Amino acid sequence: MRLATITNWAYGVTVGLTLASGMTMLLASGAQEREREAVAQRYRLDQATQRLGTELYGLSDRARQYLNTGDPTYHILYTREAAALGDVEGRIRHIGDAGATASELNALKEAVRWADTLQDEQRAALAAHQHGEEVRARQLLFGAEYERELDRAEALVERFQSQLEQRTEAEIATATASAKLWRATSEVVLGITGVLFLCVLYFIFKRRVLRPVVRLSDVVSRLAAQDYAAEPPNYGEVDEIGDMTQAIRIFRENGLERQRLEREREAELAMRDLLSRMTQRMQGCDTLLDLKDVVRRFLPCIAPDLAGRLYLLDQERHAVAEACSWLEPVQSRAEFSPIACWALRRGLAHRPAGQVVDVPCDHLDHADERLADTLCLPLTAQRKTLGLLYFEPRTGATDGHTPEVYLHMLAENIALALANLHLREALRGMAMADPLTGLANRRHLDEIIDLELAEAERLGQPISCMMLDVDHFKRFNDSFGHQAGDTVLREVGEILKNSLREKGKAFRFGGEEFLLLLNGFSAEMAAERCEDIRARIAALHLVHEGHRLDAVTVSIGVASVPEHCSADRLVKAADAALYRAKATGRNRVVLANHRQDFNAA
Repeated sequence: MRLATITNWAYGVTVGLTLASGMTMLLASGAQEREREAVAQRYRLDQATQRLGTELYGLSDRARQYLNTGDPTYHILYTREAAALGDVEGRIRHIGDAGATASELNALKEAVRWADTLQDEQRAALAAHQHGEEVRARQLLFGAEYERELDRAEALVERFQSQLEQRTEAEIATATASAKLWRATSEVVLGITGVLFLCVLYFIFKRRVLRPVVRLSDVVSRLAAQDYAAEPPNYGEVDEIGDMTQAIRIFRENGLERQRLEREREAELAMRDLLSRMTQRMQGCDTLLDLKDVVRRFLPCIAPDLAGRLYLLDQERHAVAEACSWLEPVQSRAEFSPIACWALRRGLAHRPAGQVVDVPCDHLDHADERLADTLCLPLTAQRKTLGLLYFEPRTGATDGHTPEVYLHMLAENIALALANLHLREALRGMAMADPLTGLANRRHLDEIIDLELAEAERLGQPISCMMLDVDHFKRFNDSFGHQAGDTVLREVGEILKNSLREKGKAFRFGGEEFLLLLNGFSAEMAAERCEDIRARIAALHLVHEGHRLDAVTVSIGVASVPEHCSADRLVKAADAALYRAKATGRNRVVLANHRQDFNAA
């Protein structure tokens, strides 16, 4: 029941009891007033009856005193009092006015009449006394007959007084009992009102209001300080306190939900910041090695509950090979065919053990017939498949579940980074390679030569440089056309590429000149390699548009660090040796002189 209803009922009952108490008090007061009126009426009746008794017995006393004393004063008093008496109705009227009933007045009238009959005997006795008949007068006033009549009148008066006494006593007793009853009733009603008031104070204001309000105020204070661990008490009563408790509970739930949303928002912002930083780092990678390192470092932080691998597509071998892994994945093989993964076959994300039944990939190890909740995300960019991003639940992971949307974002960012890296490598290859021969160009040489020289110096190894020039190259262009000259250059470049185990160390220096860097080669070793190259070029038999081309010969100059020159003069020393080879008859290999060609240059 609601407090307002309880309060209204208590207020109504209290008002009713108060009115009832007031009415009983008024009734008790009326009963007491009736009691006092009955006592007063009894007193008036007693006074009136006493007066009547005085009138009834006064004449007899006056007559007897006159006979006994002979004093004429008593005779005068008798005569005066007898003359003052009226009729019976007039003499008892004041008794009726005092409250006597009709039956009581009838009894009194009979007593008065009996008393009046004695006046004749009194007058006869007084007359006999005046005539000297003393004996007769005394016999009349003091005789047995006179005494009987006087006793009879007295008995009638006493009966009248007894009736009055009984009636007034009954009225007084009734009035007293009524006054006591209403007074007791008033006291009981007042007691009930007081008890009800105390009960209302205790049960409503203390137990139903004060105690819950004190507890709720503590909860409200803690909730105001955003301490949502404070749980409001459980009040099941359907009242205002219950409404307040429900409102506080809703406020707490809203606060908890707001905190949860804030935590999710903070986690999302942190995740997006992490993804943004990873994307920035991947966009700044210059090599695939750098990209692998970024992926290996960031993915355990982004998806701590998932182990995984980054696979790259090897077009030459038509295989998908692991580039890097994190958190020790065990379900997927390190290398497999592209058709072994449904994600690569369909070009869509594939989750065989998700909410929808699907086919497991062949590269998964599911010998125990239990499928792990794996996820394969193809890495595609510009309609080209670049690789695969693979995830599996980490054994014993206690971290929260990583939303799949972030994994898709990771796949997109990694795919874009791979595409950018491939595009950058392609552009770099185009910028650093000679389009005719496929060898690195002079720009590439300028970028790496200092690094190669510094590395050789760090390792304490020799490094040699070979400068090669096609002898009489202009005659191929003049005799057979520029396309024939291009054929010669392509064949020479192919021999240079095949003569080296290392990639990227043969360069087209310009025109018909070529350069080779031979790491770890001394001058003698370099000279032997150059002699082999010269012989292989001289053995070429080239045909262009059905015409057999002339024999191709080359002149080669070789210089070595530290044997012939310092590192910063290696190319110039080799170039000087080349000029000496051409000046001494061409089609030969010439070593640079110790410091001489360098000084001449």
